[in-house]
Amino acid sequence: MGNITITLPDGSKKEYEAGVSAQKIAEDISRGLAQNALAAEINGEMKDLYIPIDTDSEISIITFDSDKGREVFWHSTAHILAQAVMELFPNAKLTIGPAIDEGFYYDIDHEPFSQEDLDKIEQKMKEIVSRKLDITREEITKEKAKELFKDNNYKMELIEEFDSFSVYHQGDFTDLCRGPHITNTGIVKAVKVLRTSGAYWRADQTKKQLQRIYGISFPKQKMLDGWLELQEQIKLRDLRKIGRELNLFMFSELSPGSPFFYPEGTIIYNELQKFLREEYIKRGFKEVISPNIYNKKLWEISGHWENYRENAFAFDHEGQTFALKPMNCPGHVLMFMSQTRSYRELPLRFAEFGVLHRNELSGTLTGLTRVIRLVQDDAHIFCEESQIMEVIRNQVEFAVFILKDTFGFDFHVELSTRPDKFIGNIETWNKAEADLKKALEDMELDYSINEGDGAFYGPKIDIHAKDVLERSWQLSTIQLDFNMPARFEAVYEGRDGKKHNPVMVHRAMLGSMERFMGIFIEHFAGKFPVWLSPVQSIIIPVSDDHNAYGQSISDKMNSEGFRVKLDDRTESVSYRVRDAQLKKIPYIIVVGQKEKEAGTVTVRTRENEIIGSFSVEEFSEKLKKKIDTRDININ
Repeated sequence: MGNITITLPDGSKKEYEAGVSAQKIAEDISRGLAQNALAAEINGEMKDLYIPIDTDSEISIITFDSDKGREVFWHSTAHILAQAVMELFPNAKLTIGPAIDEGFYYDIDHEPFSQEDLDKIEQKMKEIVSRKLDITREEITKEKAKELFKDNNYKMELIEEFDSFSVYHQGDFTDLCRGPHITNTGIVKAVKVLRTSGAYWRADQTKKQLQRIYGISFPKQKMLDGWLELQEQIKLRDLRKIGRELNLFMFSELSPGSPFFYPEGTIIYNELQKFLREEYIKRGFKEVISPNIYNKKLWEISGHWENYRENAFAFDHEGQTFALKPMNCPGHVLMFMSQTRSYRELPLRFAEFGVLHRNELSGTLTGLTRVIRLVQDDAHIFCEESQIMEVIRNQVEFAVFILKDTFGFDFHVELSTRPDKFIGNIETWNKAEADLKKALEDMELDYSINEGDGAFYGPKIDIHAKDVLERSWQLSTIQLDFNMPARFEAVYEGRDGKKHNPVMVHRAMLGSMERFMGIFIEHFAGKFPVWLSPVQSIIIPVSDDHNAYGQSISDKMNSEGFRVKLDDRTESVSYRVRDAQLKKIPYIIVVGQKEKEAGTVTVRTRENEIIGSFSVEEFSEKLKKKIDTRDININ
């Protein structure tokens, strides 16, 4: 058959006889890699390890350490779940079973499953794993696919939509699937069935409701143990739980996906905006306010009507179609165009805390992290092409200052490239992507490529913050756009006296106020830095005889701009101290006769660490320094 050349991820090349498998290549590289191999990426396509390779190819061995590896592993385990269900409930009808961000699910036409049923399914999955069944792929014709799944109307519906078909076998079980899969059920060393819920076939409420079973699996038991422990930590930090306990926000079914912020939550919200406004002044941003409603014509020019229509709330008014804005950028272009602009004004930086509405399905809403009504810390920078590198670098540095230097998040960077639906021409996109790559490389920042996840008008840099539980959240985004200003025919007078389209950089540092607050609440478990705490210090008099002294301290500190509360309830001191700790108030001041006579305060932290006795002025100065420097530590 002849030899072929295999190119590995490090650029090295090896010669093999045609027909070699990725499994054999992994074995040649190292025993450890072969043991951990789940699938292979061959010339950009995911393949099973045993598929013969007949031509020169670039190959990467996929393991559980990668997103692609976890997707293969979890989707393979979804098939094990499906096999377990069919062995226990042979009248059930299988539909689809994809991998998700964490784990997998399978949608099944069956009556609701009880917890006892789920326990049986998990035990059956473990039994199937222990059988160490080989998982094999078979290419079949459309006719054979119809014959195999003639009793399953869901599979038949899917079969009608495609021209090529494959099935995967494991023991006596067969399922329709494009793959790839792991090679043996025994590779799954730990599995957990998590929960069940209802789900409409193809998310269409007019179709039958199915039973969705969620699960997760790992190649090692200790990985599952660690994951379960993490879930307990997540429960303790759940922003909905903390939001209730600290009286921060609420939701109502009368305005779904739209948070109501109580006074305590509003303080945090406003302090975040105050922080950003101070930084805007330092960095040359000009804050603006633009309308919430625009005629459809605006969205047609910008490209949003064609590419984002399903996510916008539209309505008719006096025979014309209008929409609530899902983003600020077209409005900012109109503001740029409203005056004659010169190169001398550029970069021109418009910032806005604009109220946006996005039409999200109710099933996708998750507390503050995914909502319908949101406010972005949005800005658009209009610049010359020669200024792109400086603008991008400044915004990346701004994001690092906020996420790492101010809030202490570790982060990683992704460059998201042209999606399937886009506006503009390929050459412009290629230039924009090259500009972003160069900016990141000039800054010596490590980054990964997120293929096809750019905005429809331009590529973007996404910065993902890692919280205290090692969860990654996409927060800051910096998007380079050559297209929208050109579509609007926005121009400035250049150095050559001619008219030019500006380049437009879209950026948001926090992402959205609501999403950032949700992530921030869980990251700090409600123990906010002093500058963001709704109550920064609480004063607890030992007895009624000391209430007046406590009140005088409270009055003085509040007049100086601190957020201080007096707790002069009749409950015991220990009860009130404990209550303040549960409310996660940073500093707890207990005053009795000794403090009253000396004119001092005794201060302890919410962790019950007594940090000393201070004059009121000394403590105020300490507090002021913490606030002014926006210190995330309180000791």
